[in-house]
Amino acid sequence: MSRRKVNSRSQANRNDLDDVVRFDRRGFLGTGGIGFGSIALASLLSEDSFAATAGPHFAPRAKHVIYLHMIGAPSQLDLFQEKPELVKRHNQPCPPEVTKGRDFAFIGKTSTLAGSPWKFSRQGQCGHTMSELWPHLSQVADELAFIHSMHTDEINHAPAQMFLHSGFGRGGRPSFGSWVSYGLGSENKDLPGYVVMLSGPAGGAGTSMWSPGFLPSIYQGIQFRSKGDPVLFLSNPEGRSMQQRRQVLDALEELNEQQRLATGDEEIATRISQYEMSYRMQMSVPELMSLDGETEETLSMYGAEPGNASFANNCLLARRLVERGVRLIELYDSDWDHHGNIEKRLPEKCRQTDRPIAALIGDLKRRGMLNDTLIIWGSEFGRTPLNQGSNKGQGLSGRDHHKDAFTCWLAGGGVKGGVRYGKTDEFGMDVVQDGVHVHDLNATVLHLLGLDHERLTYRYQGREFRLTDVEGRIVRELLA
Repeated sequence: MSRRKVNSRSQANRNDLDDVVRFDRRGFLGTGGIGFGSIALASLLSEDSFAATAGPHFAPRAKHVIYLHMIGAPSQLDLFQEKPELVKRHNQPCPPEVTKGRDFAFIGKTSTLAGSPWKFSRQGQCGHTMSELWPHLSQVADELAFIHSMHTDEINHAPAQMFLHSGFGRGGRPSFGSWVSYGLGSENKDLPGYVVMLSGPAGGAGTSMWSPGFLPSIYQGIQFRSKGDPVLFLSNPEGRSMQQRRQVLDALEELNEQQRLATGDEEIATRISQYEMSYRMQMSVPELMSLDGETEETLSMYGAEPGNASFANNCLLARRLVERGVRLIELYDSDWDHHGNIEKRLPEKCRQTDRPIAALIGDLKRRGMLNDTLIIWGSEFGRTPLNQGSNKGQGLSGRDHHKDAFTCWLAGGGVKGGVRYGKTDEFGMDVVQDGVHVHDLNATVLHLLGLDHERLTYRYQGREFRLTDVEGRIVRELLA
């Protein structure tokens, strides 16, 4: 099927809109039967039918995604890739041929080699090699599929974050979640189909990581907060009732619809539906975000505390969102950019995330939800096998950015647990077997969701765009 044919729905929507604009407004309102209340309903039904005409290209293996992005780039060499030769040659000069023709973000090419100070061991029946920094995650090792040969095009945080999530190193393109929402629509009409939660500040790319780019704004990720007002401006102003809010929304719908008919701007229909969504969310979101109904056992398993803002709380909320049919949840956890003091800071970050991630996997599995929920753990790039900063001739100080070889893992959602894919050299500097580019990862994830990455396109400024640009292959060795 050609890309032009796949996107015929966009042209059909524009033709339908032209017909509405040409239709006499009095006649249009007369056929509505029940006035402007039907306009909002018609808008929502139009949104539903648009999502329905999209749908998967083939039977999906996963229906939901929980994307765990560790902002700043964890060191794969201290977490998941044991390199005995690197440890043996710790603090020795790096051979010139290893860094020849290579650029680093902050360090020179004469840095010393840096072995990991942490112990590694085999975990699970599959024998995954994992660092001692993951005591809880190691207990679910058999659920994990590792990719040890990831590589990307960008060497600095903001461009690499945008590249991972949009397939492009600069702003303006739709994010991964927006593409998925555009392709599959939403399952729950009282909640957004695409939710974002942060623990700590956003990365250098900021909201670009969940932006709809040139897609209609209805596909933007909606940020939820685990403390305070769960969604900004969701609550009624002080002294205003739900009935008054309903009256305001009805008036806004009337004004917006008049403008939509006059201008033919499709974004106005989106605005109407978003106002209606926010009204329904006033009832659904507070119940969702309250952890008071969870058992003490569950709270302890995650390390979550009701009313607190933490990565642990966000992991538990992600499970609750999946239960309610939210298709895509992205959790961003900050402060993984360890250029210095790594021997203190990396264990701290692992303590904050290890228990909640393992709990999320185990909780989904015991509830029968892991089979159709895909979990992705990763970052924008990895870290070098070289020492950065002063280590006083002994320990490990820090590691610089490394785009040419890093690790991510997948679990659930049609993935074959216990798999190790790809390999790097004895120092972890270069991929030597089965490289996986960012476009390959995105193509594989879309495939698990029932979407053909070459057919999921959108026409903008005269060309067809897609998440994987003009590349991408499915890593079928990861599929169950």
